[in-house]
Amino acid sequence: MEFDLPTTAAAFIAVIAIGVGGLLAAPMMTMDTVLMMVAPSMIVFGLLMLGIGVKYGEYRATGR
Repeated sequence: MEFDLPTTAAAFIAVIAIGVGGLLAAPMMTMDTVLMMVAPSMIVFGLLMLGIGVKYGEYRATGR
């Protein structure tokens, strides 16, 4: 399956939105906590994992 930039961005945003939406719907934390602390950390972690995944995919594609 090929992922171009728009598909990857849409999937990334969808996963973050589902996670933030679930935390906002659950009565665990206040909205301020979720939006100011949890959402940015989810975005940073997601970007780090995306970068590692892309580099690993490039490594696998070159035949080691």
